[in-house]
Amino acid sequence: MTESADETGGYPAARLRLLQGDAPGGPDRRAALARLTDDWLAALLDRAASAAGVPGAALVAVGGYGRGELSPRSDLDLLLLHDGRTDPGAVAKLADHLWYPVWDLGLDLDHSVRTPDEARKAAREDLKVQLGLLDARHLAGDGELTAALRTAAYADWRESAPKRLPELHDLCQERAERQGELQFLLEPDLKEAKGGLRDATALRAVAASWLADAPRGGLEAARTLLLDTRDALHLATGRATDRLSLQEQDQVAAALGVPDADALLRRTYEAARTISYAADVTWREVGRVLRPRSVRPTLRGLLSGRTTGRSERSPLAEGVVELDGEAVLARTARPEHDPVLVLRAAAAAAQAGLPLATHAIRRCATASAARPLPVPWPAEAREQLVTLLGAGAPTVPVWESLEAEGIVTALLPEWEHVRCRPQRNPVHTWTVDRHLVETAVRASALTRRVHRPDLLLIAALLHDIGKGRPGDHSAAGEPLARDIAARLGFEARDTAVIGALVRHHLLLIETATRRDLDDPATVRAVAEAVGHAGTLELLHALTEADALATGPAAWSAWRGGLVAGLVERVAAHLAGEAEEDIVGADEPTAEQERLAVEAGRTRGPVLALHARAETPTEHEAQEPVGVELHIAVPDQPGVLPAAAGVLALHRLTVRAADLRTLDPIGNGPVLLLSWRVAAEYGSLPDADRLRVDLVRALDGSLDVPVRLAERERAYARRARAALAPPPRVTVAPGTSRTATVIEVRAQDAHGLLHRIGRALEAAGVCVRSAHISTLGANAVDAFYVTEPDGRPLAEKAATALAESVQSALL
Repeated sequence: MTESADETGGYPAARLRLLQGDAPGGPDRRAALARLTDDWLAALLDRAASAAGVPGAALVAVGGYGRGELSPRSDLDLLLLHDGRTDPGAVAKLADHLWYPVWDLGLDLDHSVRTPDEARKAAREDLKVQLGLLDARHLAGDGELTAALRTAAYADWRESAPKRLPELHDLCQERAERQGELQFLLEPDLKEAKGGLRDATALRAVAASWLADAPRGGLEAARTLLLDTRDALHLATGRATDRLSLQEQDQVAAALGVPDADALLRRTYEAARTISYAADVTWREVGRVLRPRSVRPTLRGLLSGRTTGRSERSPLAEGVVELDGEAVLARTARPEHDPVLVLRAAAAAAQAGLPLATHAIRRCATASAARPLPVPWPAEAREQLVTLLGAGAPTVPVWESLEAEGIVTALLPEWEHVRCRPQRNPVHTWTVDRHLVETAVRASALTRRVHRPDLLLIAALLHDIGKGRPGDHSAAGEPLARDIAARLGFEARDTAVIGALVRHHLLLIETATRRDLDDPATVRAVAEAVGHAGTLELLHALTEADALATGPAAWSAWRGGLVAGLVERVAAHLAGEAEEDIVGADEPTAEQERLAVEAGRTRGPVLALHARAETPTEHEAQEPVGVELHIAVPDQPGVLPAAAGVLALHRLTVRAADLRTLDPIGNGPVLLLSWRVAAEYGSLPDADRLRVDLVRALDGSLDVPVRLAERERAYARRARAALAPPPRVTVAPGTSRTATVIEVRAQDAHGLLHRIGRALEAAGVCVRSAHISTLGANAVDAFYVTEPDGRPLAEKAATALAESVQSALL
């Protein structure tokens, strides 16, 4: 028996010595406090049972005390069990002899008096009571009574788990909505907020059901850290509080040996993030396990497309499939030979609005450690990162999964410095790292406003990468962003733009709200800092995305109007400078000339398909991802939509394309289409098959629109969780003196280029040349069109054409 614990007067002194002594805190002190309290309560029960004449009784600790985890100001959760054969008055007298000494010492007490049957009935009626019984621990009295209740409680829980786990999940979600996410709060509730101690306890209950279990990596260490923090908070305040308020953080940090309050919050956030991630994965697994139980067995085998004992796998990307509502690796995937696979899987998951399976991430993480991406990154890796960032809201859970498994810091080592970093400014809703991801999410909705959505998304991800470093974070972040962009494989000009966006990401909002916009010097200073109209366009979108991701107080219609007015004035100032013209393609290569000659001679389509080398050179790393496909076709109506439709039917994604007209042998014009394509999944089709289908599409024997519509219906069941921004089709004024330029910015999708081509064909215009670019999941296309007689379109006709193309894409 612990020293002096057998006497009522001795327990307070012994407790005080334990809490104020030099012995270290942590799990050992919590266990020691529990043992000390156990001994005291056992002595109380012995004396009380003799005085009340109640032999068949047991004292049981439940909840946190049942787990042997007593914080300095924790309440005591106690259950007095009796066999029901004793006079109720005697039982009540026994209870009074137990509870009053506890109250006399000023300790908080949560108590109940029940028979085992009454305890089980209460558990059936109250989920919280049932959860408490899962941690029941015998303290004193009839041990067989306690053991029987524990056995029955676990059996009841496992039997009722299919019904009670969804109820527990609902309670966790309601609590999270009330209390917020611990990992982002400046004054978090260590117990009630999402990712706090309540969630850790819920995970223990899920594990006890035997239906699912939480990822164990770091989970116990995270729970222990939160308990240690709560212990220090109790001692610092002298109160039973779980809220880590601002005024207590320095004192708590000192008690824990942490440098300062920011370091305290950061490690608290890291622990909460671990618990929150484990909870998300676990509840997803619970849903997967319980889903088949919600359908009667007689119906499960009748569900269309389902086979008993098997799950359907739907391809998402090369090496990635959908299985049971998650993105997982295909059976044939070999991440040890495919370092881009983790990014491809993440991008595919986000685009489909699916979670990325934990085992898939871990398998890729192991492979990536052995074979990291080369530097600079290959073009596909960069494209997949941009696609992931451009997926909108579904990007967040996928990114958090990558971060939880160490993938993000492995790909971007600079990320570690901003990970879980708190922001003391109350305007900010998120930690630095989550703010960066949220900014990319906001930017994804603005990609139709810019010519280079890939640069916007990367700048959004990196704009605060300098926070936490000495000096101005914008200035500190510029060289970091440049280094990262170069490592990702962006060419020098794009790297400079990304660096400039990071350096000046606060320029527009600060100038618009703090300077006189009617002063020419103000406009001139901004123009000199920005340097180019294209950079200004990107900076405008980044400014809005950054403010929207900061919090509701950071952006308003008034601020947006000020920034837009400043941008308009700066753009007018920059318009006096020589702008880069949108020009046609370079001169055709010898092979392209040969194909055009052959097509002109045979009066039929000629194709050439060239796979790229597996290891790209430094120059190739700057090129769009994919293989080269050249098609030469004698000029005739419908070539562009037919060719684009055939590529879509063969599951080829167009990454870049050029269209031009040649007349190599004076035998009539030949359309030359140069494509950069990539297979969505599987191997590339044979060039002869492509040619046969193109001939059929041109002569009408292959109904491309009908086939594409069938494909769209097949994909419709896997709807995106968040809608992409609507397409935007505009006329680019002043970009060509000999043609009208129609610009299309839209979400890349099956048959997109086919629909654009059909709309242009229906309008009766001639496509003189086309320049197709797919940046991540965004298509940015330019079409040089003329009237049949070769003249540019009149202004009204050009506007009507843009509207009709946009309508065709909606």
